[in-house]
Amino acid sequence: MRPRNPYYPHDRPVEVVIPALLPRLLAVAAGIFVLVLLAGASSYVIPPGHRGVKVTLGRASDQFLPEGFGFKLPLVTRIVPVSVRQRTAPLRADCFSSDLQQITLDLRVLYRVPESSVVQIYRQYAGDPFDSLIAPRVQEAVKEVTALLTAEQIVKGRDRVKQQALANAREKIGALLEVHDLVIRNIDLSEELERAIEAKMVAEQEAARARFVQMQTEIEAQTAVIRAEGEARAIRIRGEALRLNPAFLRLQLVEKWNGRAPLVVPADPGTSGAGLLLPLGDASQSAESP
Repeated sequence: MRPRNPYYPHDRPVEVVIPALLPRLLAVAAGIFVLVLLAGASSYVIPPGHRGVKVTLGRASDQFLPEGFGFKLPLVTRIVPVSVRQRTAPLRADCFSSDLQQITLDLRVLYRVPESSVVQIYRQYAGDPFDSLIAPRVQEAVKEVTALLTAEQIVKGRDRVKQQALANAREKIGALLEVHDLVIRNIDLSEELERAIEAKMVAEQEAARARFVQMQTEIEAQTAVIRAEGEARAIRIRGEALRLNPAFLRLQLVEKWNGRAPLVVPADPGTSGAGLLLPLGDASQSAESP
């Protein structure tokens, strides 16, 4: 005997009524979902600073795609973005100098993939070509430069090493990539080599200081000689002027007279007599006393 349903007083079986529109709603929802998937699979967006490579069934197109929105074949074509921005990558180069000293250079390479090489770079190097193309050629270029210089020349001529290595690297890489700059952040030497270079630089500075002191002393001596020669010439010219023009001495005495009567009056230049000593001391005292 079936138990009675408390919600249905009459003893009748419960019938579940399914609306007739429910299958249609499910079909519409499934269709919308499929359309959304197809729309997402048939469109693409290439971000700024990138170019796209269209790959259809494993084959890359010969032309790159610009940045922005576009459409593609769903489930057949995929778009691979390749960056064309300038990038910076670290690199270490272990080198030997011409005097057989081991040197390690800590570098930073600034490079960029040009638009014309986007498809070729993707085909040959699968996107980023730094490890397979740039790094080995830059290391080779740096080693070629350091092999021609001594360790001291490498330390002192960092800019020279940079410029020559950059030129060699650009020549080896070619137009496939643009290597904008090569930055030498640090040059690592052995402790013995660092001490030797430091001692030599200190000795050179002391020698330069000694040469400067010697040069300064010579200049001061030459200045003193020139000053003495000038003074002697001035005295000689003055004596010659007094000899040729005796009245010039009287003019100087008049110009420099302080208003007091001199104790010694020079004799007439035309005569050979001596100067006359005037006893003005008593007279001046008597004049001052009341």
